[in-house]
Amino acid sequence: MTPAVRPDDASPGADHSADSYLPGHGNGGYRVLHYDLDLEYRIVSNRLAGRATVTAQAVQPLSRFSLDLGQFRVEDVRVDGRRAAFTHRAGKLRIKPERPVGYGSTFKIEIRYAGKPTPVSGRWGDIGWDELTDGALVASQPNGAPSWFPCNDRLEKASFLVKIAAATPYTVVVTGDLVSRRRGAGSTTWVYERNEPTAPYLMSVQIGRYEQIELAAGRVIQRAAIPPRLRTVFRHDFGRHGEIMATMERLFGPYPFREYVVVVTDDDLDDPVEAQGMAVFGRNHVDGRRTHERLVAHELAHQWFGNSLTIADWRHIWLNEGFATYAEWLWSEVSGGLPANACAAQWHAWLKARPATVRVADPGVDRMFDPLVYKRGALTLHALRAGVGEQAFFALLRSWTAEHQHRTVTTEQFREHAGRFTARPLDALFTTWLDRPALPPVPRTP
Repeated sequence: MTPAVRPDDASPGADHSADSYLPGHGNGGYRVLHYDLDLEYRIVSNRLAGRATVTAQAVQPLSRFSLDLGQFRVEDVRVDGRRAAFTHRAGKLRIKPERPVGYGSTFKIEIRYAGKPTPVSGRWGDIGWDELTDGALVASQPNGAPSWFPCNDRLEKASFLVKIAAATPYTVVVTGDLVSRRRGAGSTTWVYERNEPTAPYLMSVQIGRYEQIELAAGRVIQRAAIPPRLRTVFRHDFGRHGEIMATMERLFGPYPFREYVVVVTDDDLDDPVEAQGMAVFGRNHVDGRRTHERLVAHELAHQWFGNSLTIADWRHIWLNEGFATYAEWLWSEVSGGLPANACAAQWHAWLKARPATVRVADPGVDRMFDPLVYKRGALTLHALRAGVGEQAFFALLRSWTAEHQHRTVTTEQFREHAGRFTARPLDALFTTWLDRPALPPVPRTP
């Protein structure tokens, strides 16, 4: 039996991240550079077996360290090829290497594990790897990544190589570029590479009996994986996707990844979910009437706001959701729907009818996905647009996405960035909209 890690080997803070909302997820003492995941998934029995090789760099001397991992049986752990002592309980894989890792050293952790992937349960329901009626999906925001691979589950970014073997009738779609697909006796192995720095929660796996089709032509590769029976209604509902992409590139700058993939599951989903270079919709979001086109725009906008620019702490969630919500209003304006001023007035009235109890810049962990954060975050941007003018507003958005591409960002950085595009002081505007619960008057652009 592998010896357990003794409590006196612990380093202060090693099992916690610096995130103010989810300190129990993520670990200190090192940063991950690369994840190499070699997985086999059996769909009928919902069994996942994997070998994860995690390349990391120590940011302090390490006599032991930890990773986040869900309810799997851990079979073996090695650090730089040497067997390591470990314990695994309560979602933490604690590892004591044979030799301490020196400050600044790059080291590799190899973990073999297996079991039934189980979503992470919490205040937002079940998050992570989940079974479908016929297949599986991964929707990890904010803390579901440990449901399928060992990781440092914080908002820091790394590159990924993911290899998954599954039964041949099924299509496997992973966030990243398809490197190879090799068919074997009864199973097919799919290999995807994600070179752009990616937070663990933004990695996704989709497995189903999907047909892969072109989503839209254009500079950016846009494709979809859908149930074949939904082909006709899908082509109508997503028929303007090329225009949405072109609009967002014009407003926000070049699309930040090589391709964009839309997956439609053959199950209903409460809400669509974004991943890096991917968005996942349920069959209930496809009805042949473009009822949910605003969500199509919302999820695409997350590729800039949330995925390329990823928040450094979950308290900054409005930088994801407020921006994606405002993208809905911008698409509505461009496509002949309600102008942004009308959208702002509509949602301002909705907010006014509710208690003003949320500080957008720091809503608290229980309210971070509250619709008030989404809508008031969008109104903050509309107020900024009204305050600095059209030309400066869109120039600052394009500059924001360009300067921080593939990095993490904070509200403080955005405030400072916006201030560069106007001679007018913006402190009062941001304080009123972001820091105080009371709802200001509805903003209007000319």
